Amino acid sequence: MAGVIKSCLRLNGKTFIPLSVQAAGVKYFPPPNDYSGIEIPEKPRLTVVPRTPTYSANVRTPRMNKCLNYMRGPELIHDKLLHEQYGIIALHGGRLKYGHFEMIRNTLGRKIDMKRMFLVWRVDPPWQPITRKSQGARMGGGKGNIHHYVSPVKANRVIVELAGKCDFEEVKPMLEIVAHILPFKAMVVNQKILEERAAAVEREEKENINRYTLKYLIQNNIQNCRREFRQIDLQYFGKYV
Repeated sequence: MAGVIKSCLRLNGKTFIPLSVQAAGVKYFPPPNDYSGIEIPEKPRLTVVPRTPTYSANVRTPRMNKCLNYMRGPELIHDKLLHEQYGIIALHGGRLKYGHFEMIRNTLGRKIDMKRMFLVWRVDPPWQPITRKSQGARMGGGKGNIHHYVSPVKANRVIVELAGKCDFEEVKPMLEIVAHILPFKAMVVNQKILEERAAAVEREEKENINRYTLKYLIQNNIQNCRREFRQIDLQYFGKYV
């Protein structure tokens, strides 16, 4: 990498003339990644998800309760990247509407290079019905009609995955645009970040010298503290809201 070395010349003990001498150095760059084993599918963009689930003609459309347990706790299955490259994960639970699916599909579909990149859904299409009564309706009269459908998401769930012949610095800005618009806190990750997060959790548990953690207090019911906690705190020890 070329640089400039500045110096000065003194004449007659008083005059200073600045001099600039060109100097060249060598900078070593890491070798490029090897993408020889990656194949781009025929349809690299995300597919259009249905607004409502499809039921048989002789099946009555079911209604459900809130079922908050579908959003609480950690994701134990879909918490890893299939292609081990890049994606967006949820930091806590939430619900995705049909509009969020369309926002993700349109935003990323316009920004990716279809010759080198492809996208994969990692969440199910909207399937949980959300009911709502009309404005001004009186209380009672049974459960309201289905207003829309959502897809519940737990913490650490991979929302969408991006892979191909590209670097993380290239795809991170476009993934961050989507992560900031989602209805819950989300994070752009790659395979290295996921491994570092898992290693940090294990390291904190191993290096913790305070034995009186929240888990220890709840399991041993110190000072009858169980009656003050919610049921979810008794199960996850305060880690998930």
